[in-house]
Amino acid sequence: MLRILYFAWLRDRLGRPGETLPMGAGVHSVQDLIDQLRARGGPYGEIFAKPELIRVAVNQSFATIDAPIAANDEIAFFPPVTGG
Repeated sequence: MLRILYFAWLRDRLGRPGETLPMGAGVHSVQDLIDQLRARGGPYGEIFAKPELIRVAVNQSFATIDAPIAANDEIAFFPPVTGG
C-alpha cells in the first residue's frame, strides 16, 4: 500500500489530507503514480494535468518525478515552496 499525502491547495481541491492506495500494476515511479491519479478524472485530473506545478517527496525526502517508488512508501504532493 502507498500512503499518499496532499498539502495546501492540493488538499483543499481534493477535500482530503491523504489516502492509502494499493500499489497499482505498472506503478514503479512517481510519474506512474501521477498518471494513475490523473486517470481518476475530476479534481485529480485537474491537479495532476500539469505535474510540473507540483513538488513531491518520497519517504520525507524531496524527489523528482522519475523517482522510483515501492510498496509501503509515503508520497507527499505539495505546491512549490517560495520564500521572501
